[in-house]
Amino acid sequence: MSSVLLSVLNACSRDEFVAALGNVFEYSPWIAEHAALARPFAGVQQLFEAMKTVVGQTAPDRRLALIRGHPDLANKTQCAAGLTAESGAEQNGAGLDRLSDAEFKAFERVNSAYRTKFGFPYIVCARRHTKGSILRDFERRLPNDTATEVQNAINEIYRIAALRVAELVVSDDRLGVYGRLSTHVLDAHSGRPAEGVAVELIELSDLGASRVVTRTITNADGRTDQPLIYHRPVPIGCYELTFSVGDYFAGRQVATSDPPFLDQIPVRFSVSEPESHLHVPLLVTPWSYTTYHGS
Repeated sequence: MSSVLLSVLNACSRDEFVAALGNVFEYSPWIAEHAALARPFAGVQQLFEAMKTVVGQTAPDRRLALIRGHPDLANKTQCAAGLTAESGAEQNGAGLDRLSDAEFKAFERVNSAYRTKFGFPYIVCARRHTKGSILRDFERRLPNDTATEVQNAINEIYRIAALRVAELVVSDDRLGVYGRLSTHVLDAHSGRPAEGVAVELIELSDLGASRVVTRTITNADGRTDQPLIYHRPVPIGCYELTFSVGDYFAGRQVATSDPPFLDQIPVRFSVSEPESHLHVPLLVTPWSYTTYHGS
C-alpha cells in the first residue's frame, strides 16, 4: 500500500477516495464510500472516526457480514481461498506462517471451536500479539456469549483498520497505534554508559521455536541507535533480552574471574500494552546486575 496525503484524500473524487482506502476494512469498500461523504477531514483521527461511525450505524446483518469477511487465523489453505495482501502481511508478521506442528494443531482446534460456537471467524489484530498471546486470547474469549463476541470482533476490526490507516494516510496528527521497546546499559563499575554491548531480543514461544526479533550493539550513550521495536505495536507476549557483558568487560580489560562470573545476562519480561513505551535497562558490574520496568 502506498501512502497518500490527507489533503489529497479531501480533494479527490469519491472513486479515488474509495480506491485509496477501500481495503482498510477487509473486503468492505462500502465503508470508505460512505465515509467519503463526511469530507473534508481536519486530521486522520477525524477520518478514522468517520469510518468507525459508518460501521457503528450500519445494520447488524451487514456488521456480521463484515466479520465473516475476515479469514481464519493460521489457515494453511487461506492463500488459495483469497486472503488479502494486507491480512497476509499482518498474519505473517505475527509468525502465523511459521507454525510448528503443535502450534498449528492448537490453532486448528481453537479456530474450529470458535466457529462452531459463534458461526463466524475469530478475529484479532494479529500485529498486537505474538502466537502465544493469540492462543491465550482465543481461550479467554471462547466462554463469551455471541453478542459479546460480535462486539469484540468489531473492536478488533477497528484496531486492524486503524493500523492500516496509520500506514496509508499522511497527516499532521497521528493515530495512537504504535508502541516502542527500548533498552540501555549502564556500566556501574566505571560509572558511565556501556558502549559496545551486544544485545539480542528474542520472542519466546511455548509450543514452537523462539524467534530472534533483533540483534544490535549499544552506542556511546549505552543505548541502541534505534529502539528494539518501534513504528509498530509491541506485540503482547514474553521476551528475553540477552546482554553480552562478558565480552564487554574483557574488551575494557576489567579484571574478572576466568571464566567471567557474568557472561551472557538474560532478562525475561512480558509485554501487555502494545501501544506503550516499555524501557528495559541494565545496570551492570562484573559481579552484579539489576534491571527494572522503565518507560
